[in-house]
Amino acid sequence: MSVVIDTHTHAISADKQRYPLAPVGGHQSEWSAKRPVSFEALLASMDEAGIDRAVVVQASTVYGNDNSYVVEAVRRHADRFAGVFSIDVLASDAVTQMQRWLDAGLSGLRLFTTGSTMPGQAGWLDDERSFPVWEYAQRHNVSICLQMTAQGIPALLNMLARFPNIRVLLDHLARPELGGGPPYEAAAPLFSLASHQGVYLKLTNRTIAEAGRGASTPAEFFPRVLDAFGAHRIAWGSNFPAAEGTLPELLAQARESLSMLPPDAQKAIFGGTARAIYPALAN
Repeated sequence: MSVVIDTHTHAISADKQRYPLAPVGGHQSEWSAKRPVSFEALLASMDEAGIDRAVVVQASTVYGNDNSYVVEAVRRHADRFAGVFSIDVLASDAVTQMQRWLDAGLSGLRLFTTGSTMPGQAGWLDDERSFPVWEYAQRHNVSICLQMTAQGIPALLNMLARFPNIRVLLDHLARPELGGGPPYEAAAPLFSLASHQGVYLKLTNRTIAEAGRGASTPAEFFPRVLDAFGAHRIAWGSNFPAAEGTLPELLAQARESLSMLPPDAQKAIFGGTARAIYPALAN
């Protein structure tokens, strides 16, 4: 059986004294309050689903930029987890903070420019104060995961022009509008990124739901994404437990939605690509 890697999970501790709430935007996300999952419970769900490795992404809507719980998950289970951290990239000590979390064993950076507690697209993605962080990431081959919408793509293009060797991973494919169906004119900003070889796509439950909305179908949309980007630049992530449903259910849904793709492409999307994005997963 092929190795299965989940590139987008979250972990929430029940110990609020040791890991206090400090959500970005000032209030905790609804999903994390209603269905928190500790990293121990996440491991159990992975075992039930048959998932070999997972990336624990900082739960910004719970802990802000305090990545301590992700560090603990990776420290305890380095054979199963890799970790992605968040920092304030506009802070004067941003590079120092980045080095701190990398030294603690984490593997990638996440920039949270939109989401459940911050529904609008923030305007700081290409702020020059963030350039030192991007320069450091480019020099040290650190992937930057972007939680953003299509409205942020012009700013991303600015950063790709300035940092041509950077590797970025777009959460939820940058949330394209697909309901209009083929030829997916509303998703043109997403497809405009295909020529940038450092742009990778994180295909999640949100993407799958959007691909089945309105006039769109997964069978119409996903082959177009594969043709444009290639399987070596697409990685699956469950978004568990932010996504409703069990981890086995989310994996099964994803496999069904991508079943029309060639077997070698599916193998890359469900495992191989993740190792290129986060080399720690290959150990």
